Amino acid sequence: MKKIILIFCLAFVLNFIWENVHSLLYASYKNGAITEFILLRATLGDAVILTLFSLPFIYLSYFKGKKWLIIPVGIVIAILIELYALQTERWAYDNAMPIIPLLNVGLTPILQLGFLGYLVYAILI
Repeated sequence: MKKIILIFCLAFVLNFIWENVHSLLYASYKNGAITEFILLRATLGDAVILTLFSLPFIYLSYFKGKKWLIIPVGIVIAILIELYALQTERWAYDNAMPIIPLLNVGLTPILQLGFLGYLVYAILI
């Protein structure tokens, strides 16, 4: 249980930093300002997702030693989240956001879960 709490805490800190830095690449959240509270909520959601992803790596022998799997899984989850959010107009990108062609989603949110997930697991698992 201690390892899970550490994973959550590190995921929270890293995602909080990421959310604040890349929030400059967003134009709005539900057509309004992107506040620190919104960034905190996003951080909490990301930390929960990464903590849940850690469970197989901790408890299932098949996944031990295969930390690299979090990268593609994190990317796929992030793509699904971005597509949903953009289609429902939860948020909108600023012109500065680098867009992935064909998918039409932002690069930084797509990299976030895969990269930070791998970083958390590389440090703690």
